[in-house]
Amino acid sequence: MGTTQIFLASTLYGAATLAAAIDSDCFGPADRRLLLVSNNATTPETTPSLDEMPGFDRLRDRFDGLLSWNETIAPFHPGGWAPRADDIPLWQRHLRLLWDLGEDKVELAVESIQVNPALALTQLFTDAPIDVYADGLMSYGPTRNKIDPLVGMRVQRLLHLDLVPGLEPLLLGEFGVRPELVPTDTFLKVLAEVSNVEPELDLPSDAALLLGQYLSALSILTPEEEEDLHVRMLRGAVARGHRRIVFKPHPTAPARWSRLLEREAAALGVELTVLDSPLLAEVLYQRIRPALVVGCFSTALLTASTFYGIPVARTGTDVLLERLAPYQNSNRVPVTIVDALVPDLESGAVASDAPVHVPGDVRADVPVDVPVDVAADVPDLAGLLRAVGFAMQPQIRPDLRSAAEAYLTRHLGPLTRRYFKRRRLTMLALPGALPAQFAFIPRNATVRGVARRARRLKRVALG
Repeated sequence: MGTTQIFLASTLYGAATLAAAIDSDCFGPADRRLLLVSNNATTPETTPSLDEMPGFDRLRDRFDGLLSWNETIAPFHPGGWAPRADDIPLWQRHLRLLWDLGEDKVELAVESIQVNPALALTQLFTDAPIDVYADGLMSYGPTRNKIDPLVGMRVQRLLHLDLVPGLEPLLLGEFGVRPELVPTDTFLKVLAEVSNVEPELDLPSDAALLLGQYLSALSILTPEEEEDLHVRMLRGAVARGHRRIVFKPHPTAPARWSRLLEREAAALGVELTVLDSPLLAEVLYQRIRPALVVGCFSTALLTASTFYGIPVARTGTDVLLERLAPYQNSNRVPVTIVDALVPDLESGAVASDAPVHVPGDVRADVPVDVPVDVAADVPDLAGLLRAVGFAMQPQIRPDLRSAAEAYLTRHLGPLTRRYFKRRRLTMLALPGALPAQFAFIPRNATVRGVARRARRLKRVALG
């Protein structure tokens, strides 16, 4: 009986992370290594899968075979399909035949284990040990859903990149899963491989790079608000003196957003280039070396600053911190990290080309040690994330309550209050809650109705 390792990936960035982990001997020996590709786009039929993206061929040789999860479960969508409990033995036999696994011992490496398709795959191979790898900032937050202990207890490690040096992820902490770093230098070598196969890019060097994320598809912003966000990025970069702008839209974003930016660039008299191929942002960092990277809360902002020393700036995080709902929304931690570490484009400060750095002992109650013009001087980033993490998932991470109480007692103030909702603090009986005599107001329908009528009357009187 041999050993087959199955690696599930849905993004080129994730596949590059796996390749770096393999090159660093993070995984034990195996008779076969299979890459299972899942296209999680809303309409996979019209969106290229990661194995069709430029640069994938350089990653392909780490694996002995390539499988498609979409083809395996067709016509179902990877994000919406999970096996019924009674069907799991039948599905496992089917996959062993389909993927020629025989009686091999199976080991799994997956991303985003709390949702499908990763959760479905781990449920199908009921005795397989599991490694989870993180391909972004969400790993610094708590697990978003309760995971069946029959799955969670099989997770051995959380492999992650050192996006915020010294900061440890909260993901899967309820199962005591140990975090393990994928070496940065190996990851950068893998990205260099991916970058070197690209054809000559007809892009201006020393330009400001704007990163689109398609937040309206997640119902975080309306399409009109997201268009306005991109225009703000453009105007902010131009206000910093940049005359050459490159816009990297999300691969599934509407083309009309690019046309709106083109009109705005023409009005401002600057050169705008819209990237029309699905390249990794990190490929652009290596190939054209942007003078500035602007985004909302993309992980690529941290890779630019931490791994490449490129100046970065953010815009829109203030709106998202207010808008994200429910409070448990898993995007809250990436937004919080970027808001805390990366300067606001429109505030006048822009991160220097020194990398974001957090002190080795991030658990200490000390300010975040980053270049003076990078962070907003938010105290104790690790403590902030533990407090936010508990407020997000108090049932999954009750062990974080004391840390949350300590942080809020010491640091809740004008600078940090934007990361918390007073009603949420009240519901969890945390420092910063509404005074007891006023706690009834948010839930009192009569009072809310009176307040709405008063606001309407005020608007009529003013206008």
